[in-house]
Amino acid sequence: MSTVINCIAIIGKQNNPLFIKNFSNTHPDLKYHYIAHTSIDVIEERGNGVRSLDQYLGLLYAMEDLAVYGYQSNTKVKFVVIVSVTDGVIRDADMKSIFQQIHQAYASHVCNPFFNQDSPSMTLSSPSFLKSIEAIGTTIPISN
Repeated sequence: MSTVINCIAIIGKQNNPLFIKNFSNTHPDLKYHYIAHTSIDVIEERGNGVRSLDQYLGLLYAMEDLAVYGYQSNTKVKFVVIVSVTDGVIRDADMKSIFQQIHQAYASHVCNPFFNQDSPSMTLSSPSFLKSIEAIGTTIPISN
C-alpha cells in the first residue's frame, strides 16, 4: 500500500489559485488545477456551517485513485492536498500535521514586508517557500 502526496494547492480568499505544485508524473497539471478548483465548492459548503476552531476540513471527496483533503485558514485562504491512495485509510493526525506545515510556510511567506498580498498578480514564488513546499511534498511520510 502506498500513499503519496500528488499535489499541494493554495487558493486565495477570492477563490483564485495562488499556488499549485504537482508532485506526480502520472497526471498532468491541468487535472490538479481542475481538482483544486472543484474542491472550492466543498470547502465553502462546509465553511458555511457553524464556525469551528478546527481549520482542518478532512476528506473533501475521492475520485479514481485520488483523495482530496482540505484546510481553511481564518482569513479564508484554502489549502488542498491531493494524495494518491491504492488501499487503506489515511490518518487525520497525519493530514493535520501536513496542513499545519503548509500553513506555516504560507504564513512565513506572506509576513515578508516586501510581499504585496493585494496585488492581482500575487504569486507564492520565494525560494524559501518553494523549498518548504518541496520538502513537505516529497519527504513527509503518510502512515496508513
